[in-house]
Amino acid sequence: MTLLNCDMGESFGLYRIGDDAGLMPLIDVANVACGFHASDYNHMRSTVQLAKKHGVKVGAHPSLPDLQGFGRREMKIGREEMTNCLIYQIGALKGFLQAEGMELNHIKPHGSLYGMAARMEDIAHAICDAADVFQVPLFGMIGTLHETIYQARGHKFLSEFYADLDYTDAGGLIITREHHATDEAKATAACLRAIAEGKVTSVGGVDVTVRADTICVHSDTPNAVTLAQAVRGAISSLPSHR
Repeated sequence: MTLLNCDMGESFGLYRIGDDAGLMPLIDVANVACGFHASDYNHMRSTVQLAKKHGVKVGAHPSLPDLQGFGRREMKIGREEMTNCLIYQIGALKGFLQAEGMELNHIKPHGSLYGMAARMEDIAHAICDAADVFQVPLFGMIGTLHETIYQARGHKFLSEFYADLDYTDAGGLIITREHHATDEAKATAACLRAIAEGKVTSVGGVDVTVRADTICVHSDTPNAVTLAQAVRGAISSLPSHR
């Protein structure tokens, strides 16, 4: 069964990003920002409470320490420092989960950290070093170091497919600083093909291999709610989801 996940809890102070209240009833899993690219202690607590209300599992969505750049700018950072940065963020979220009687479900690095871990061994190992502490599965992409290093280190790995991002000819993600509205029919068709065939068409027209253990919608995509509704409806109609 393919799960629908969403990166959320990304508001900060009085600044609001994404319609978490509209999205939460549509998803299975929430990837909650941990304060270093977005969110703060109030938003982390309220997002966890909202997830609990709707029976949604919560994973940590830690990032590079880049609040101003929303975690979508790469940084030079060593393995030990990156590990400590991750433990700090995930530990904070775990505290809010414990306050609500909930368990940490998984870890999914955010933004540029996600991309760095896909191709840089020391960063992928830093993710695993933190996961060693919390003993939960890791989200990532097949055909990258997410798959090879996470599994070699003994961690359960769930492969993501992105409903609202384009893919390069090499199978990587095109991550922009700001997400634009996504064609819902096109995205839904791509999700169904990813599930059925394990393929997606890149921006260059090349079929690349993917695996959709879970499908991601970003809360800061302008039409995130209607996109999530379309994807939820499509995958719910599959025989394995009935």
